[in-house]
Amino acid sequence: MSPKPTAAQRRQAALRTALDDQLTALGEPSYSGPDRPALVLEACAAAVLRAGDAGTEPVRAAVRAAVRGTLAELAERAPGHSLEVRVPPFGAVQCLEGPRHTRGTPPGVVETGPTTWLALAMGRITWEEAVAGHRVTASGVRADLTALLPLWPPRAGH
Repeated sequence: MSPKPTAAQRRQAALRTALDDQLTALGEPSYSGPDRPALVLEACAAAVLRAGDAGTEPVRAAVRAAVRGTLAELAERAPGHSLEVRVPPFGAVQCLEGPRHTRGTPPGVVETGPTTWLALAMGRITWEEAVAGHRVTASGVRADLTALLPLWPPRAGH
């Protein structure tokens, strides 16, 4: 009897499926790169942004997987509970060390839409551009993600 897949393995499989679905919707071949979680996540976020660039609606499962994965990556890189980053309707994480809150709204909140969040995560736009363009709402003294974004260096073609 084979062992039951772990939660991480199930998330990775769902991400991979969502990426391939998005690539199919774009008329591109399935992902053939390394099966490393960060690379698959980066490829999925890039594919979602390409769909938007092409003027087509991204595959919802791909948007959800890319947003949730990039939020988890942010929380892993900057653990803590002093800032909540919200990307409705797909997810929210708490990050950054600082005062811990236990109830209600944390001392800092950042909220943006899925496309803006992925553009920030991928380095398509800067934090300053997103704030100046009113694409992000940010409150609290720790609500500046400039030092944490992009999650990966921008690459040609992404």
